Amino acid sequence: MRTTRLNMLKLLLLLTFTEICAAQNDITLSVFTVTSKSMTVQWSGYTGASSYKITATPKNTPEQPVFAHFSGNVVMGSVNSLSPNTMYIMQLEAMDNALNVLSSADTEDTTAPEVPSIEQAYSKNSDSITVEFTEVSGATSYILWAQSQTGDYFSEMVVSSSPGTVVKLKPFTDYRLSVMSVNSGGRSQPSYPIEARTVVMAPKLNTTSPNNASIVVTWPPVENAVLYMLCIIQEGSSSRVKLNTTDTMVNFNGLAAGTTYCIKGTALDSESRAGDDLTVCQITRPTSPDVTLVQVSTGRSLGVAVYWMSVQGAENYLAWTTNGQNCTSTVDSYCYIIPVECGQNHSVSVTAYNIAGPSSPSQPADYITYPCPPENIWVEEPEAGNCSVVWDSVPLVEYYIAFIKRDDGTETSCNTTETTCQFSCMCGYTYLTTVFPYNKAGSSPYADVRNYTTIPCCPQGLTIQLVSTETLEIMWSPVKGAELYQTTAAQTNNVIHCNDTAPVCALSDLTCNTAYSVTVTPCSELRGCNHTCTPHTQETAPCAPEILNMTQTNNSTFRIQITTPNTPNTNYTIKAIGRYATHTCQTTNSSCELTQLPCGSSYEVMAIAITTVGRSLPGFSKTLETGPCCPIYVNVTQVTQAMTNVTWSPGSGARSYLTSLTSPRGHAKCHTLDNHCLMGCITCGTNYSVHLEAISSTGHKSECKYHGFSSGACCPTSVKLYRMPNHSLRVSWRSLGPQTHNHTVELYGTGANYTCNVPAGSKFCDIQERTCGDIYKVVAAPVGQDGIKVSFCQPRRYSIPCPGSNAGMLISRGRRSVD
Repeated sequence: MRTTRLNMLKLLLLLTFTEICAAQNDITLSVFTVTSKSMTVQWSGYTGASSYKITATPKNTPEQPVFAHFSGNVVMGSVNSLSPNTMYIMQLEAMDNALNVLSSADTEDTTAPEVPSIEQAYSKNSDSITVEFTEVSGATSYILWAQSQTGDYFSEMVVSSSPGTVVKLKPFTDYRLSVMSVNSGGRSQPSYPIEARTVVMAPKLNTTSPNNASIVVTWPPVENAVLYMLCIIQEGSSSRVKLNTTDTMVNFNGLAAGTTYCIKGTALDSESRAGDDLTVCQITRPTSPDVTLVQVSTGRSLGVAVYWMSVQGAENYLAWTTNGQNCTSTVDSYCYIIPVECGQNHSVSVTAYNIAGPSSPSQPADYITYPCPPENIWVEEPEAGNCSVVWDSVPLVEYYIAFIKRDDGTETSCNTTETTCQFSCMCGYTYLTTVFPYNKAGSSPYADVRNYTTIPCCPQGLTIQLVSTETLEIMWSPVKGAELYQTTAAQTNNVIHCNDTAPVCALSDLTCNTAYSVTVTPCSELRGCNHTCTPHTQETAPCAPEILNMTQTNNSTFRIQITTPNTPNTNYTIKAIGRYATHTCQTTNSSCELTQLPCGSSYEVMAIAITTVGRSLPGFSKTLETGPCCPIYVNVTQVTQAMTNVTWSPGSGARSYLTSLTSPRGHAKCHTLDNHCLMGCITCGTNYSVHLEAISSTGHKSECKYHGFSSGACCPTSVKLYRMPNHSLRVSWRSLGPQTHNHTVELYGTGANYTCNVPAGSKFCDIQERTCGDIYKVVAAPVGQDGIKVSFCQPRRYSIPCPGSNAGMLISRGRRSVD
C-alpha cells in the first residue's frame, strides 16, 4: 500500500511536469518502473497527438512484442504480460486521429526477476528473524520486508542471497515477512507473506564471587520467559554443568579459587523456544596468601618489606598493618611499607585481589621496627677529665651503643644496657656524642648528635717579655677550644687586663720597678673561662733616675749626683754622650765620677737604672760642657824692638782667647777671636812669661801656660859712619844695657856690599873701602846667642865723600825704635 501511494505521487509530479513542457515539439520517453511482468514508462506530451502506442520488443529472445495504446492526454502507461528478467526495447509513437505517427522515441530496460517464495522464517535472536527463500534467476539481490502485526513498525533490508536476516526487531513480537528479487531493471513483486515471532531476550546475567569457592549469578526477570537455562564452564577445561531454573538467582559452589568460569544463560518462552544466550565470565576470588617474611629495611626512610607466597588468580596484593599503613604490588610477591615509625610493635596481613574482590586476609605476622633514638642526650662532667654520656631510656631496646668522637678524629664507643657511658675527656676539645639503640630489627637508622665542649686548657709555653719599662708582652701557645684569652697583671689592688683572640697580649701603663702577678685565662663561649691557670710573677723595668747636680772636680773629672728611686740592688749607669765619644761611670749609690773627659767637648749626661729584669728609660738629660782646649802651640814673633806678633793653634771649644806677656819690666795683653794677636810695649832684651786663656761660647775658661819669651837685644843707637885716615870706613854706635851681644854691621853700596862682625863689648867696626864717594845703607844689629842677628834694627843711609872729608853725611834713617 505504501508503494502504491508513492507511485501515485510520482505520477502526479510527472503530469505536472508534462503540462509545463507541453509546448515542446520533441517527444521523450523514459522507464518509470518495472516488475517481473510489466514495465511502466513515461513520456512528454506531443502537440496534436490524439493517441500513443507503446511497443515492448524483447531484445535478445524471439518472443513476440507486446503492445499497449493510450489516449492523447496520457503521459504514462504500463505494458504487461512481459517475461521476467528480460531486456525490452520500449518504443513510443505519437499518432493523430488518422493513426499517423507524428513523433516517436524509444528506450530499453530489463524487467525485474521472478517473485521468490519464502520457504521458512524463524528467530534465534530476540532482535532478528532469519528468512529462507528460493533464489531466482537474474536476481542480483533481494529485499526483505518485515512489518509488525500492529502496523507500527516496517523494515526493508537488502540481502545478497538466502537466507537473510531482518534485524533491529523487538523481542517476542509477531511480524509479517515478504521477499522481493532485484536486478538492474528493478525489483519484483513481494512474495506471499509469512508470519514469524522473535524469541525472548537473553537474561542479563550479573555475577559476583562472594568467596574463593563460589560464584553467585543473578539477573532481572525476562519478559515472556517461563524458564531459564544456565551452563557454567571452567576456563581451560571441557567439563561443564547445566542448570534449569525458574528463579532469577543461582549460586555455584565448590569452585576453584582464583579461577575464571564462563556462564551462559538462555531464557525459554512458553513454547519452549530458546531465546538469546548471553555468556559472562567471572573469576573466583583468590585464596589467602601466606606471609613468608617481614623485614625492616634500612635506608634514609625506615620501611618494612613484606614477602608472601603468590596465589592463583590474584591480580594484585595489599599488605596492611594493624596501625593502618599499607602497600600494594601487582607483579612481585613483596612490597614495602614506607615510611614507618621507629619503635613500633605491630603485625601485618596480606590480602590478594582480583576483579572478583579480595581474598581472606592472611594470618597476621608480627614485627617490630628499629628502636627510636633517645630524645635527650647530654654529657655530665662531675670532675675535670671524667665525663659521662647520659640519655633517656627508649622502649623496645635490647642494648645501646654510644659513640664519642673527639674533634681531632679520635673516636671511642661503649656497648651497654644502661643509659649512661663513661669516657675520658680532655680539656679544650669538643666531643660529638650519639647513641644508637638496638633490637632484633637492628639499630636506629639515625641518631641525634650532641656537642659537648670541655673547658679550655691553660696555655703552655708562656713567655713574658719586657718590651718597654712599663709594658709586658705575654706570648703563649694557642690553646685548643679557646676563643678568647683574658690576660691580667695584678699588683696589690691594681689590676690591668686585656682581652684578645690572639695568643699574645701587651700589658702597658704598668708601674716601673714593680712585681706583677700575670695570669692568662682561656675562655670559650660554650664553657666560659678556665680560672685554674697558674699565675706568673714578673717585675717591670726599674724607674729612671734623675740627675741632681754635676760638679767639676778637675779639668777632666766631674762628679754626678743622681736620685735612686729603685731597690737597693739596682745598678746605675751614667753616660756622657758627646759628638765623638761616650764616657760612662757606674754606681749603686747616688753619685759617681766621669773621668778623662776631653777639653772642649759638650756632652748630654743621663742616668739609666739596670736590674736583672731590664733597663730603665734614660732619665732626663743635662748638658755638661768641659773647658775649651788650650792651643797646642803659641808662637811669639818680635816684629819690632817694641812690638811682637803672637800666634797660636786653634783650641777645641774655644771661641775667644786672652793672651798676655808678663815681665818684671811690664806686661802686654790681647783679647781676640782670632788665632793671632799683635802686641806692643815690649821691652827689648827682656824675658817674658807667656799666658793664654781659652774661653768657650758659654764662658768656660781654660788656663794655658807656655814656655817664656825673651825679647830681642836692643838695637844700637847713635849709629855713625865716617872715613878713617887709612881710607877705611868706621861705623860706631852706642849700646843700651850691658854689652853682652855680638854685633854685625852691614853696608850696602852701589859699588860693593860690606859686612863686619864685632864681638861683645865693641862699639865700632872698621871696613876697608874700595871705592870712594858712594852712598851706603848701614844696618848695625846685635846677634843673639843662637847666632841670628836681630832683624828689626832699622837701616841708615849715608853719603861718604872721597878723601878730604872726615865725616859722612846722614841722608836718612829708618823708623825710629825705642831707645
